[in-house]
Amino acid sequence: MLMSIAAIVLGLAVLVWSADRFVDGASATARYAGMPPLLIGMVIVGFGTSAPEIVVSVISAMEGNPGLALGNGYGSNIANIGLILGITALISPISVHSQVLRKELPILLVITLLSLALLWNGMLARTDAIVLLVVFVLLMAWSIKQGMNDGKDSMTGEEVKELDENLMTLKQAIFWLVFGLLLLVVSSRILVWGAVNIAHAFGVSDLIIGLTIVAIGTSLPELASSIAAIRKNQHDLAIGNVIGSNLFNTLAVVGLAGVIHPLDVASEVISRDFVVMIGLTLSLFVLGYGFRGRPARINRIEGGLLLAIYLAYTGWLAQGVLSAV
Repeated sequence: MLMSIAAIVLGLAVLVWSADRFVDGASATARYAGMPPLLIGMVIVGFGTSAPEIVVSVISAMEGNPGLALGNGYGSNIANIGLILGITALISPISVHSQVLRKELPILLVITLLSLALLWNGMLARTDAIVLLVVFVLLMAWSIKQGMNDGKDSMTGEEVKELDENLMTLKQAIFWLVFGLLLLVVSSRILVWGAVNIAHAFGVSDLIIGLTIVAIGTSLPELASSIAAIRKNQHDLAIGNVIGSNLFNTLAVVGLAGVIHPLDVASEVISRDFVVMIGLTLSLFVLGYGFRGRPARINRIEGGLLLAIYLAYTGWLAQGVLSAV
């Protein structure tokens, strides 16, 4: 048991650190290759902050633990809105200025409902997973085109400035790109091994472990990025991290896991986890979009409510675990 706990702690620590190094290396390498800053911000950085979820879910699916893969993807979505945005808004109210983000908020809600429709029959078949991946590719193409057409969008200038300030040498970039990816895979395997062992020891499902411990751990890069962005007064980057990550998780993370291994979906995923995820996504849509003259922002009270919902949901899961034990 101690070995399994140590594996989770070590795996999460190395996973978060290696994801950060991988993003830095990938961004710098793409910059040297002449890739436009907007593409780096939307594709490389967007993928990088979701890299822990992607690698963990893929390895979980390959090793026959689909519940862990599904729980990791949807649990991270719930943590991103309830935990991360809740904490970030308590530190400083978050305002939404970017028109690109305001266009992606309703898309995130529609994508969440689409994933619910695909899982409604109790399983995610390979054809369903392929649909998610196709939608993901189309969405990325649309987002990049929208960003290119809106050259004055506030996100672009901030991303260019930050990329140029943190640019490393080409050799350093390639080293951290390769080494960071290698550590991502190794730490993910260690994390999955420890999580599965603990789940089996306590008689808890892989799904619950994925929704809680693993989801929180793999969401740490988004938490760090959002807090850093809000301290620099880059509000759009803070909320953009969460929107981008949730789109990646719903489409790419779950889609890749489903292509590798068709996923059986427990009934509680629909009746419990999806209800919370859709509720939080709808709340983010209302708060971030703004209606009837209401400013598009998340104030401290609303951030506290988001955090309270997340804590209540986690307590709900913990109560179910204790009753089962």
